[in-house]
Amino acid sequence: MGCRLQLTPNLRSSAVTVGFCDSFSNHLAVDGVFVVSCKSRWENLTDNGAMNRNAISLPIILSLCLRASLAMGKDDTSEVSYFVDKQRGWFWYEVLPEPVKNAQPEIQDDQQKPKPDSKPPSVVQAEIEPKTQAQPSAEPQPLSSAWLKQNLEHYLNQAIDDPSPENVAAFYYLQRVMMDKAERFTNAARYVVMSDPQLDETVRRPVATYAANEANHQASVVAERALKAISAQAGILFFFRSDCPYCHVQAPILAMLENAYGFKIYPVSLDGLPMPNGFFSEFKRDNGQAAMLGVEQTPALFMMKPPKQIVPLAQGALSLEEITGRILLAAKEAGWIDASQYQTTQGIRNTPMLLPAAGSISPAVTQDPLSLIQALQRSAQMRSTP
Repeated sequence: MGCRLQLTPNLRSSAVTVGFCDSFSNHLAVDGVFVVSCKSRWENLTDNGAMNRNAISLPIILSLCLRASLAMGKDDTSEVSYFVDKQRGWFWYEVLPEPVKNAQPEIQDDQQKPKPDSKPPSVVQAEIEPKTQAQPSAEPQPLSSAWLKQNLEHYLNQAIDDPSPENVAAFYYLQRVMMDKAERFTNAARYVVMSDPQLDETVRRPVATYAANEANHQASVVAERALKAISAQAGILFFFRSDCPYCHVQAPILAMLENAYGFKIYPVSLDGLPMPNGFFSEFKRDNGQAAMLGVEQTPALFMMKPPKQIVPLAQGALSLEEITGRILLAAKEAGWIDASQYQTTQGIRNTPMLLPAAGSISPAVTQDPLSLIQALQRSAQMRSTP
């Protein structure tokens, strides 16, 4: 209990009744908290009393009460009062100690010791099969292509780190062996290729300049014939905008295509305005056809074959050669011309392709080079055109 100071006026006299603590007694409570108790006594000090109110100053009373309050704030812990350790501040962060977890109860001896009647658990011993040691892969034969691939770099590094005459010469000798092997393979390959027309690429496309020029001329003749045949059954759909500069330069190229091969050009204006250069003044306004065909850029070209076939060619400016090449390829993919005819338009002689059907060659055939060659030759004969 703390000290209480009370000043009350005495109605009967001018004296003031003052209650103060005149004695302190300290004792320990049951829970271990140190308590400071104060016995209070009330005295009525009148003008005839034992002490005059002027004889007792108010600061002395306040100091006594303050000492009592400080004594009550103490406990049995090591916490220091704020008035003693005031440099910490009033709102100093205090880390509370973590509560000590209860230790797990020790296992009793009777739980640790097995009962005499209990039998030990049976241990099943699994038979450990001896691991078969992986046999090391056979080293490649010295100076073979596999051996050179593995060891040539080693000899090179050895010559770089220790450029002695022996190390440098060893590397260059191995390099010469590899070059001799390559030369021998080249000579054999030339003989094999020139002996088999199915492997000789000059049969498909000549390499000599005069022959290559003639092949190009023949290809252009066949391509012109094919393009005129396509133009008789298909037209070119041309989407443009009046403010598109690429459309302005694409229009003369399309006019050349129309004059050279007879393709009908169907111009469609996306903004409803004509082109300023005067090409394709008779045009149609876009009524949703561009969105239906997925037009994102102009100029956009589509090949249209009535009644419902439409094949995309480009969304961007192309040269005349690029346009004719794409027309021929699109016609082949659409089935308007056959593959052999398209191959001729590219300046390549029509030869059978070595593309066997899936699953027609068994894995056993691939183990024997002669059997593999015969299987591929039979496949080429089956695909050859009459």
